Amino acid sequence: MKKTANRLADGREILYFDARDDAVRDAADRRPLPSTATSSEIRRDPLLGEWVAVTAHRQSRTYHPPADECPLCPSRNGRATEIPEPDYDVAVFENRFPSFTGGPAPEAAGDPHGLFPHRPGAGRCEVVCYTADHDASFADLTEPQARLVLDAWTDRTAELSGHPGVEQVFCFENRGREIGVTLGHPHGQIYAYPFVTPRTDRMLRSAAAHRERTGGRNLHDDLRDAEVADGRRVVASGEHWVAFVPYAARWPYEVHLHPRRRVPDLPALDEAARAEFPRIYLDLLRRFDRIFGPEEPPTPYISAWHQAPVAAAGRQDFALHLELFTIRRTSGKLKYLAGSESGMNVFINDVPPEAAAQRLREVASP
Repeated sequence: MKKTANRLADGREILYFDARDDAVRDAADRRPLPSTATSSEIRRDPLLGEWVAVTAHRQSRTYHPPADECPLCPSRNGRATEIPEPDYDVAVFENRFPSFTGGPAPEAAGDPHGLFPHRPGAGRCEVVCYTADHDASFADLTEPQARLVLDAWTDRTAELSGHPGVEQVFCFENRGREIGVTLGHPHGQIYAYPFVTPRTDRMLRSAAAHRERTGGRNLHDDLRDAEVADGRRVVASGEHWVAFVPYAARWPYEVHLHPRRRVPDLPALDEAARAEFPRIYLDLLRRFDRIFGPEEPPTPYISAWHQAPVAAAGRQDFALHLELFTIRRTSGKLKYLAGSESGMNVFINDVPPEAAAQRLREVASP
């Protein structure tokens, strides 16, 4: 893999990841872009103890442009985009409309009531373009292309984890208009948060309680091994990875992909796991597109890498894993987060996890 860094016209960084060592990426961005202006702030909810980002500047971000005006395609035929090169393998650049941006944040500011702490939404947000082909999806990539994306995720996780003030790095993909995607080009994002996310904090606390309760056992290891031993919810497996529908799945079709050897984050994966990942992951994505039959449009999904925080207590107990789920519950119908889910965070799943796993096994490649 060859990595090349450059700058866009407004000063944002762009990185190219190429399979060929002789690739040259030196095209200049000649667009007359103004400097980016952001107003990100994070506020702490005094009831839940969770940070919420307030980002008014994102209201003006690009929204469903026609294909011939896509900002994530290469710059060709006189049309300049976010990516100055006429072609690319994988491109990563700073988001023009970031939820988090800037250097380390100061301590949370107080208020006369002592209930409304806030501070700048420091951190970094990046866009990851998987391919120059506008009409493709991640599932259309070859295994070498998918491996290059994995290498890009790994590189960015390692670098962003070293940024002052960053506490957690999150690589993810939103796919489909039903999810809320505003750009159709195959891409994902990376958020470098200035705090540990609520979901991760809860997993860390559960792991600590399990260790205490069991005399030192690891929750993630025990859970993975129990799913493998039970077998009913296992969807796919290899020598170094196993994918299963979790016992208490929240979403109609939800799969967790774990390396068989526990590691805290992407940089800690060994070469054997890296080499096998593309085959397993591409297989899962292609199964998702076959769940509801050939007449249905591509399945909307969220794919999310859960990684250990950069330096939180209990980091050694955390297990890297990928969560893949869809909000489509059956043909032509979506799973909405209504009163119970949105109001009380109590999920109600109409598809038994065992039935979801069986369906995902049925739609494996012939």
